[in-house]
Amino acid sequence: MIRVVLPYHLRQLAGVGREVSLQVDGPATQRSVLDALEMGYPMLRGTIRDHTTQVRRPMLRYFAAGEDLSFEPADALLPEAVSVGREPFRIVGAIAGGSR
Repeated sequence: MIRVVLPYHLRQLAGVGREVSLQVDGPATQRSVLDALEMGYPMLRGTIRDHTTQVRRPMLRYFAAGEDLSFEPADALLPEAVSVGREPFRIVGAIAGGSR
């Protein structure tokens, strides 16, 4: 099982707690995890990745095992700690702002 931690706004939309567990068939990659997440929670389709291009939405970042994976290829293998469920795959809402 892959553990996925969602930001508050996506938890509210999906009606879930902080973390969900997913069964991923095949290797654990960003693409396979997000495909499984969207399959289990169809209301999240298009909120994490663009509907057409499947590219990560700009205000979201992906983290796993203490690493920022946001710019890694979608089919790159996730760290083993994530694959075996010791560590979660985190989807984090970016914080934006500016100065006065």
